[in-house]
Amino acid sequence: MTSPSNSHVTQTQPAHSEIARQHYAAKLSLETDCWDVHESMKAGNQDFVLIDVRGAKAFSRRHVPGAICLTRDAMTAEKMAEWPADILFVVYCAGPHCNGADKAALVLAQLGKKVKIMIGGITGWEDEGFEFTTP
Repeated sequence: MTSPSNSHVTQTQPAHSEIARQHYAAKLSLETDCWDVHESMKAGNQDFVLIDVRGAKAFSRRHVPGAICLTRDAMTAEKMAEWPADILFVVYCAGPHCNGADKAALVLAQLGKKVKIMIGGITGWEDEGFEFTTP
């Protein structure tokens, strides 16, 4: 129960600024968003490989322009060696209701690859109003 002087928001005290800084720095090292991906690609600054992990059928219906289709089962050491060792992989799936990107990111990290998740996935891309590649 909150006291008259504390709202539900301040019932739990906020973290010290250094803890917050560390938390958000770590979070941003693991995630990117649709806007950042879109703007980087639009500007010709695609210094990452964008991977749609949803599977071939979903990919063929629509996907983010410039993405490749690669399921986590296909993410073998041999396959991932096709790219430079220090390249960043950005993975996405269907959206916030899907953990496919998290599972793929784990596989890539276990293979020693740099990886970020594009938060929002297809749903976030659509919400931003960005175009898709479609058949």
